[in-house]
Amino acid sequence: MSGPLRLILFDVDGTLVDSQGDIVASMTAAFDAVGHPVPARDAVLGIVGLSLEVAMTRLAPGLGVRDHDMMVTAYKDSYVGLRAAKGAASSPLYPGALAVLEALGGRDEYLLGVATGKSRRGLDALFDSHGLRGRFVTEQVADHHPSKPHPSMVLAAMAETGIDPAHTVVVGDTVFDMEMARAAGARGIGVSWGYHPARDLQGQAVRVIDSFDALPLCLDELWESVA
Repeated sequence: MSGPLRLILFDVDGTLVDSQGDIVASMTAAFDAVGHPVPARDAVLGIVGLSLEVAMTRLAPGLGVRDHDMMVTAYKDSYVGLRAAKGAASSPLYPGALAVLEALGGRDEYLLGVATGKSRRGLDALFDSHGLRGRFVTEQVADHHPSKPHPSMVLAAMAETGIDPAHTVVVGDTVFDMEMARAAGARGIGVSWGYHPARDLQGQAVRVIDSFDALPLCLDELWESVA
């Protein structure tokens, strides 16, 4: 082993996989279920990463709890149906994602994990479709935590692995991911290919990268600043 153990936590939607088509379609189904106008695409993608309950209240603040609950159910039903019909094509991996996961996973000093707004069921189905089972030593999902940007997911992952904040990084595409990292005392690396504009990540992330290929070097440079 070439150094201390380090934890790299990945967001999923918008970071590892591109699921925007199914997200927008399922959100449309959710709003149709309560007869409410569907928000613009940018607004829908802007809440990716939040738990569904929080996302619905942000997108439709004028609706009540009963409507929000119906929307969550309709969204989940639509998403499950789309995934069953399309398989891996429902949420394709971004270019370079698998190769970089393999490269990082092959380094003894790196522990890989995920911190996602997906449910346990949704994450399991995604991992099965892409053959990603067993690549991550810690998997934090929405079922067991408050919504991002609360630091609960990162804190739990660090506790599970015994890694301190100075040696923990969150890789994500949203401001919520970066805020979550900072709230846990960790650092965030933003990715420009996801659902929040790169300019919005600049003030929150220690670095914003434009391709998966840039991640290994970015991590090496980052760790050089840690005693």
